[in-house]
Amino acid sequence: MAYLVRNLKLLITKIPSSNSSSSQIFRGVTNLQSSASPINTFRCLNTFRSSTCSFRSFGSAASESGFQMWSNGGGLFHTSACIDPTVVVETGAVVHPKATLGANVHVGSGAVIGPSVTVGHCTTLGYNVALSNCSIGDLCVIHSGVCIGQDGFGFFVDEHGNMAKKSQTLYARIGNHVEIGANSCVDRGSWRDTTIGDYTKIDNLVQIGHNAIIGKSCILCGQVGIAGSVTIGDYVTLGGRVAVRDHVSIVSKVRLAAISCVTKDIKEPGDYGGFPAVPVQQWRRQLASQRWNCKDIKSS
Repeated sequence: MAYLVRNLKLLITKIPSSNSSSSQIFRGVTNLQSSASPINTFRCLNTFRSSTCSFRSFGSAASESGFQMWSNGGGLFHTSACIDPTVVVETGAVVHPKATLGANVHVGSGAVIGPSVTVGHCTTLGYNVALSNCSIGDLCVIHSGVCIGQDGFGFFVDEHGNMAKKSQTLYARIGNHVEIGANSCVDRGSWRDTTIGDYTKIDNLVQIGHNAIIGKSCILCGQVGIAGSVTIGDYVTLGGRVAVRDHVSIVSKVRLAAISCVTKDIKEPGDYGGFPAVPVQQWRRQLASQRWNCKDIKSS
């Protein structure tokens, strides 16, 4: 503000000092701004309007890069992005080119919405969410720190014996009514899209590898790790810290006890536990046998 006042004083001093009225002063300012004076370089607040939204930007620097300030929240968005007027983009959030945000989406501070991202209506994105190469359905909740659509962990040994990166070029697709907990990650696909079905709920610190397919209405508790190319049916519940190895299939209506590890396909619905995961009754017998063996060793 002090900077603008000082510059305005400079403008007024260049106007003839005759008995001029306030209207003459402002006419003098207009004439000076239209000349080739260095004062022309001062940036002023502009307001832009389009058929879909209205937004503001400070100066030409923002417009040259294609990013403008979103009027509803103060975040930045690219002019090629498709954003419903009801969207809230909080300060510090960035919406990149060709992203699409539906009605009543809320983007938290620090979030980054990358290119090739589509977000359905009434979805909430928390602080520092990072989205790229993905689509998110309607009425979803993506909590703080979630990363969706980054490259999966895929490498191979080339002819020279070096580790080379396997191309990751496909997408991650999140269904409707999905909730993903803080600091969870969903990788994009390499040979098929990573997919999470409708109404699935995912806890904090969950890793879902590339090409994984998770059915509808599943529950994934904290610290679950799902490797690449896993296929999980509907209504599956994975307890805390369950691990699923790559290329494994799990049928619908399976429940896995906490700290279990799935090393081969599960083809029958039911409860499972242990490492490797087996039907829960067999797992309990294994635990009981281990306890008896430990008692025998101590008594001997």
